Amino acid sequence: MHRVTRLCVVVGLALGTFAAPSAFAAQPAPVKPKVVLITMFAPEAQHWIDRLQLKQEVRVPGLSAEYPVIRCNTQDVCLLVTGMGQTNAAASTLALALSPKFDLRQSYFLIAGIAGINPHHGTIGTAAWAHYLVEFGTQWELDSRDAPKDWPTGYIGINTKGPNEKPPLDYKTEVFELNPKLQAKAFALSQKVELSESKESAAWRKHYPNSPANQPPQVTRCDTVAGNTWFSGTRLSERAEVWTKLLTGNKGEYCTTQQEDNSTYEALLRADREGLVDIQRLAVVRAGSDFDRPYPGYSDVDNLLKYADQGGFVPALENLYRTGNPLVQSIVQNWSAWEKGVPQD
Repeated sequence: MHRVTRLCVVVGLALGTFAAPSAFAAQPAPVKPKVVLITMFAPEAQHWIDRLQLKQEVRVPGLSAEYPVIRCNTQDVCLLVTGMGQTNAAASTLALALSPKFDLRQSYFLIAGIAGINPHHGTIGTAAWAHYLVEFGTQWELDSRDAPKDWPTGYIGINTKGPNEKPPLDYKTEVFELNPKLQAKAFALSQKVELSESKESAAWRKHYPNSPANQPPQVTRCDTVAGNTWFSGTRLSERAEVWTKLLTGNKGEYCTTQQEDNSTYEALLRADREGLVDIQRLAVVRAGSDFDRPYPGYSDVDNLLKYADQGGFVPALENLYRTGNPLVQSIVQNWSAWEKGVPQD
């Protein structure tokens, strides 16, 4: 080879002009969803996948091994399935939020999942838009048999002296307040939606002597508590009511119980601090799949162990879609109104 030619080859290789390594290949533009649906397990996701035609799959490193892809459609709606429980919810949500495959800075987020329902605020199938997210598991606990006799349960706030004292909120994840404008808009869009029942759930609610527990399900607004321990029974449910009041300055109304929402919020909040998402664009709807406490004459233990007998699982899944989809469609069909924030009207 001629000396000059050989020199050009060497210089060309050194500068990378002859063969572009794959690492420097052009990367596809990030996906920019208008709405990101967040569900926790496959049955919650399926109505959205089927009805919104979520056929595009994007693999994101760090998601659950059980649910390793984000599903999207041509309307710029995407869906994350986190896996159940607090650890899965936080890890999967943060993996998506940090992924360079997505640009989420203008995305709206909708958590849509099933829950236990407080009979004072709803019935099986009730769909509730939350304003406050309260962490139930971040408490001190004694076995109730060892607690003082004037304590209704073994739970008290961390670093408090009794069950009716508000804790200092040292964890910074005990309570979150969602954007009330978005909650109000979501409720207005869905409040007249007809919700579904099963034969079993319609029969079961009639065991309860008072409204709204014994009435057909409706869309409502009240708050949700999260905790990895699936609690059931009158005393623990009443503790959830008191706890919600304590942590929200008497403003919150406990009506649904689930595991994940505070963890999901915290993951999005951390991404918000980095300018990757807008936490004010998060809404939460939970639908009651079973009562959190028994009707008079029924036992606490049966209410827990035989929760499936209440017949609420299938209608709750359906009602999540019926209640959440009006918000989703309003956003994607009127993006110019939603792009810069929640519309006034």
